[in-house]
This record gives sequence, C-alpha cells and structure tokens, in this order.
Amino acid sequence: MNNAPDDTFFMAQAIELARQAWATGEVPVGAVVVKDGEIVGRGFNAPISRHDPTAHAEIMALRDAAINLDNYRLPGCSLYVNIEPCVMCAGAIIHARIARVVYGAADLKTGACGSVVDLFGNACLNYHATVISGVMAEEGGQLLSDFFTERRRKKNAD
Repeated sequence: MNNAPDDTFFMAQAIELARQAWATGEVPVGAVVVKDGEIVGRGFNAPISRHDPTAHAEIMALRDAAINLDNYRLPGCSLYVNIEPCVMCAGAIIHARIARVVYGAADLKTGACGSVVDLFGNACLNYHATVISGVMAEEGGQLLSDFFTERRRKKNAD
C-alpha cells in the first residue's frame, strides 16, 4: 500500500466532504488536493445540484486547487478521494499533473485505477501519477453503501 503518515488524516478530510455531499442529496464522494502538507483544494460531488455531469468531487477539488494555486497544473500535489476515480476524473488528474492519487474504496463499476481500467498504468499516456489504494477503504466505502441502501429504501417506500 505504501501510504505516507498523513494519508489517513487527509483521507478523513475527504470523507468529511463526502458526508457534506450526502447532506445535500449527492452521492457521498469527497476529495482534497494537498501540497506541501496543506489542503489547497476541496470538493464533493455536486452533479445533481449543479446540473453538471463533470461536477465530481475530484474535478471540484482540482478546480479549487487550480484557482488557489493560480495554475491549471498541480505538480507536487496529492489528491485524496474516498472512492477510486472514474475515467473522466483520472483524465483530469493526469492533465493537472497530480503527483499522487490516494483513494479509499475500489469502484468495481467505473474505477479507472485498476478496478475496471488502469489509466495511470497505461504506457501510452504521457504522464503517470503514483496511485495508493485502500486508505480508510472500509469507512469511505461504507458511506457509499449506506447512502445507496437508504436511497433504495426510500424508493421502495414511495
């Protein structure tokens, strides 16, 4: 797994943002971008409320970090997210030149870090981030499971 001592701390911050997403009716995914030990970007899922299919947690955190660092490239940064990034988010992470991607739970339906496809391991691409998986995977994944269980329960009650 090869995670750094602060990985758990920053993943906990991402999970807290995921809880905020849930509170607004969004799928609970949260992300933070970290540079030199400080959070420089935050985001949580907002595609429903923003009517924007690209408003995933990772994209929102990358946008926030780019504004805060005044640069669309984010070299030397790490991105923490409670679930494995999808293809769209992995592409944005590659374009932003994120150095490390740290995620919690695997996404067996849309994961682009090895679960379905592995964009970061594709030799044809011109940039590769280091990927660390499984950091607080149980907590981050359970949040998603609980969200979808609640959603199905509400749907069946209607």
